[in-house]
Amino acid sequence: MSKDAIVRLKVGKMQFETRVNVEAALKMRRGDSSVGIANVIADNFIYTNIVKGMRSGADELENSFGTTDMNAIVERMVKKGDIEIPKEIRDEALEARRKQVVDFLVRNAVDARTGRPFTPDTIESSLKQGGVKIENVSVDKQISKILDSLRVILPIKIETKKIKVKIAPEHTGKVYGLIQEYKEKEDWMNDGSLEVILNIPVGLQMEFYDKLNSITHGSALTQEIKEN
Repeated sequence: MSKDAIVRLKVGKMQFETRVNVEAALKMRRGDSSVGIANVIADNFIYTNIVKGMRSGADELENSFGTTDMNAIVERMVKKGDIEIPKEIRDEALEARRKQVVDFLVRNAVDARTGRPFTPDTIESSLKQGGVKIENVSVDKQISKILDSLRVILPIKIETKKIKVKIAPEHTGKVYGLIQEYKEKEDWMNDGSLEVILNIPVGLQMEFYDKLNSITHGSALTQEIKEN
């Protein structure tokens, strides 16, 4: 069953509101071209106050959007406005992300004392015991904070690999945010290129390479560093 949400957009001093199918609206916002505006619209009107049922007049829409076309207005609201995502959907997304974190740790983490992997139940109970906050962002963006919290109560370590990466000058600005999480050392060359030593969790290595190659168009040079 589809769920509806309210989308709001402020244009000048006016605020406009309408109902949309939240799943379709979020896909459209992410740039999914397979989603048509007919799948997004869940109301027949644009409002200035949806709770009070105050509909926008044609003049207000024309002055603010340059059109009275419902499809064009809702598409702009979805792409530029604020979608009020229902708590149920937020909770579902957060639970899915939590499972991703647990799965990542089960596959990549070991007991620092014995070298043995942890069971899902051990990871789950430790996350709960440590009051670890899971955010609805990708695992690679939050795993360092999660590990810092877990290490207080669990002798946990992640299997990692060290790699050297050389990045051409024209890509360093865009790549810098990607490498920050894993950077151990950086050296700026005279030609403006950047050489870095990274320590990346094994489970995130392929994802990292995909992002790196996408940004640099495959021009980055990488070399795995073997440790004795």
